[in-house]
Amino acid sequence: MPKNKGKGGKNRKRGKNEADDEKRELVFKEDGQEYAQVLRMLGNGRCEAMCIDGTKRLCHIRGKMHKKVWIAAGDIILVGLRDYQDDKADVILKYMPDEARLLKAYGELPDSTRLNEGIGGGLDEEDDGAGNDYIEFEDEDIDKI
Repeated sequence: MPKNKGKGGKNRKRGKNEADDEKRELVFKEDGQEYAQVLRMLGNGRCEAMCIDGTKRLCHIRGKMHKKVWIAAGDIILVGLRDYQDDKADVILKYMPDEARLLKAYGELPDSTRLNEGIGGGLDEEDDGAGNDYIEFEDEDIDKI
């Protein structure tokens, strides 16, 4: 039998469940940072995000957040801009939904920014005539077919 040389199994790699749900201090942007909304995840620790200044950037998720903080499309993030590459940025922080609402209330995010609260969050406003998606035919129209 080979000797176990490791430090533990997959439960050790998962680590403790860090309680990020507790109240934390709201972090505002500084010099060289910008707020952004994730458009889509690209894999390999990268995502495409639309920054508040109107630029679409390729963002790299830093190693401290990788596999610990899950980022999905529609999330509000804080990115660090690069001096030498304007089309790329680094994800510094992911805002929780309540923090994103606070940022919008403080005027840090523009009013046009849509905050996604859950999977079906953005569909409620657009469904004004939800029951009118069918076509009515008269009996005469059916006979002609």
